[in-house]
Amino acid sequence: MIKTTVKVDGMMCNMCEAHVNEAIRNNFSVKSVKADHNKGVCEIVSEEALDEEKLKSVIADTGYDFGGVTAEPQKKKGLFHW
Repeated sequence: MIKTTVKVDGMMCNMCEAHVNEAIRNNFSVKSVKADHNKGVCEIVSEEALDEEKLKSVIADTGYDFGGVTAEPQKKKGLFHW
């Protein structure tokens, strides 16, 4: 799993978050997506790395500004399984 964090400028409310979340879900195969207008980020968990250029385009198409992206392996939460 890959955790991708996208800086999204211009989100002002919960509806802005919903627009970004929906755009990501409609354009990528993701496990979870959560935009946060207070932090100005969108966190995405997916099986594969996301195409940065497509991500930038999708964010721009929603009317918000793409401010950069970072990706790292998703750390699993919970108990160890033997």
